[in-house]
Amino acid sequence: MHATPEPQTQQSQTPPQDLPPPPRPGEGAAAVWRHDLSASITVFLIAVPLSLGIALATGAPLQSGLIAAAVGGIVVGLMGGAPLQVSGAATSLVVVTAELVHRYGWRTTCAITVLAGLAQLALGTLRVARAALAVSPAIVHGMLAGIGAAIALAQLHVVLGANPDSSALTNLAALPQQLSSPHPGALLIAAVTVAVLVGWPRLPGRAGKALRTVPAPLAAIAAATAVGVPIVVPRVDLPAWHAVALPGLPHGPVLGIAAAVLTVTLVASMESLLSAVAIDKLRSGRGEPGDAVPARLNRELLGQGTSNVLSGLLGGLPVAGGAIRGSANVAAGARTRRATTLHGVWVLLCAGLLAGLLEHIPLAALAALVMVVGMKMVSFAHIKHVQRHREFPVYAATLGAVLLLGVLEGVTTGIAVAVFLSLRRLTHTRITVTEEAGVHQVLVRGQLTFLAVPRLTRALAEVPDEASAVITLDGSFMDHAAYESLQHWCDGHRARGGWATLTGRSGTPITVPSSAHACRPWTPWRNHHCTKPGSAAGAAGQLVGGLSAFQRNTAPLVRDELARLAREGQRPTQLFLTCADSRLVTSMITSSGPGDLFTVRNVGNLMPPPGADASCDSVGAAIEYAVEVLQVGSITVCGHSGCGAMQALLGGAGHEPGAQTPLARWLRHGRPSVARLERIGGPGRGEVALADRPVADDLERLCLVNVVQQLDHLMAHACVARRVAEGSLQLHGMYFHVAEAQAYVLDAASGTFAAVRPEVLDTV
Repeated sequence: MHATPEPQTQQSQTPPQDLPPPPRPGEGAAAVWRHDLSASITVFLIAVPLSLGIALATGAPLQSGLIAAAVGGIVVGLMGGAPLQVSGAATSLVVVTAELVHRYGWRTTCAITVLAGLAQLALGTLRVARAALAVSPAIVHGMLAGIGAAIALAQLHVVLGANPDSSALTNLAALPQQLSSPHPGALLIAAVTVAVLVGWPRLPGRAGKALRTVPAPLAAIAAATAVGVPIVVPRVDLPAWHAVALPGLPHGPVLGIAAAVLTVTLVASMESLLSAVAIDKLRSGRGEPGDAVPARLNRELLGQGTSNVLSGLLGGLPVAGGAIRGSANVAAGARTRRATTLHGVWVLLCAGLLAGLLEHIPLAALAALVMVVGMKMVSFAHIKHVQRHREFPVYAATLGAVLLLGVLEGVTTGIAVAVFLSLRRLTHTRITVTEEAGVHQVLVRGQLTFLAVPRLTRALAEVPDEASAVITLDGSFMDHAAYESLQHWCDGHRARGGWATLTGRSGTPITVPSSAHACRPWTPWRNHHCTKPGSAAGAAGQLVGGLSAFQRNTAPLVRDELARLAREGQRPTQLFLTCADSRLVTSMITSSGPGDLFTVRNVGNLMPPPGADASCDSVGAAIEYAVEVLQVGSITVCGHSGCGAMQALLGGAGHEPGAQTPLARWLRHGRPSVARLERIGGPGRGEVALADRPVADDLERLCLVNVVQQLDHLMAHACVARRVAEGSLQLHGMYFHVAEAQAYVLDAASGTFAAVRPEVLDTV
């Protein structure tokens, strides 16, 4: 995979990451130091018990966990590319390291750690860190969940007073016998540890808030140590510094050693890079200066490699960045990489000066701590996430293989399952042909590639000549071969007298214009930034820009149809009387095109009855022309929510007796609607209502009443009444709620407006 080169840090744009970010307003260098110092102590108090617990879980010397924490904190803190990430003994490598210690011994395990660090240095030099993030999250979460389950299962044996095996299956098989005869003292100490870990963040009141400043792992280990003072149980045994086992030449089969190095390299690198990205998100959310600078992943990989080389040489565990320690560092208010580095210094001093105090800690307490950490690695939120994206088989296969076979084998299995599912989705295409109401429906589910072209051709051959066909593509991809096959069949079917169209899963037509323009959903005109808005020239520019876009994009698609209409003349089937409100796009809400609707628009969708003043002749003439000349089969009066004309009528503005402005004279024709509303009265007494919900207010009620009133005015026209009596003309009422984009159709018998739903096929 092509690695994305990292941008070079430029002094004019972002501060280099090895320098502290600029302080916040009012925050000096001393304040930054105080934040870093406080955060380093917090992380140190978490890292010490966690490092000892990880070392215990792997079967390595306990001091190796402290070495890894000190080296990871100091080396990666100074050299890494994620300043606030805290590195130490790798949680994700507990199972791997335990297996290596069991199979090859501790000295060879240290040598493998050194070789893995050298491999990380090579990967960082090749700048391939970004490529590691291309691994499916389902594989990563499955791997971590499998490791967490194996850790929890193994440490449960320590909690019960026994020694775990390196195999998860063996531990599971031995669990019933161990549960039947647990060690009471170890079980009590572990129970106290778990209880404090779970309950500490939930301590109530001011006293609880003050106590919560102490990290929960430290409080749990301290409480368990205090409880375990009179109990005889195994405790921490730190060897002297001069007794630490240093690495030796690897002993074992070459392929086995190579596989171990590869496993440690991949797992440690993946955990570190994913944790760096997670910590990036946490620190960027604080909105502080310098927090927006992204982590430099290749530099982070170089820092991790250096720390693993040094940790292995000193007899420490493999090192990786950890989300637990890193998130605690961010939450504690760390500002710069000084916090990470200082935490490593405190671990080093603790290992040298407080070894005697650490040796009072019961091993059961450390095992319970690591068991809880392992259980948290199995995240139900991650399971729901991968299930929602249909990748649970990948997750489950990785988890199971990690438990049964090992980490590297589990990751390999997950990748294989992911590739198989991707190929299956690419090749698994279902094509069905059905006939509904004389229209042949061809439904294509899945990705339409050249592999499915033979089946597609056979299915299309079932559609008779001169038949109507709708081809629905329910997939996210169609390659060129499939497109050409579909287009060729559609052209040939139309040439044989048939009709065919391509639609997407939502029913949206799929078209490919001759230009590079791509058909898009309808967008508000105000978003067309043709010219600078807010001026007459800007408005004219919008108009000209829209016309230009029409000529370029739409005209080629509709020119043939408009030419036919120009030859044959207009033959609309409906007269649509609606308001002049700019938010009402009649062709959009009725899914109509050229030649479908004969439209009359005015302020308030009013239809004055015959005998009104001469100013109404324009509306009357349109009615007469539509009914007598065009012979439309239906008339629809459409009102809408938030109508300004109805608002003016309801408020009494602009239509006072004697007012002579054009708007006032026109709005007088809406007075019958106001009078009708007054006769109706309040809710529940009216002759109009919404079937799906209560009428919102008096304005909406007047908008509905006005539709019914205008239908009565229509019946007062002789030509309309005659055609209705003959049964050749139907009148319909309609109400459109703009904010909801919801149309309602009037049931004249009950006076109720019912919402039109997507499944309703009949139109007004």
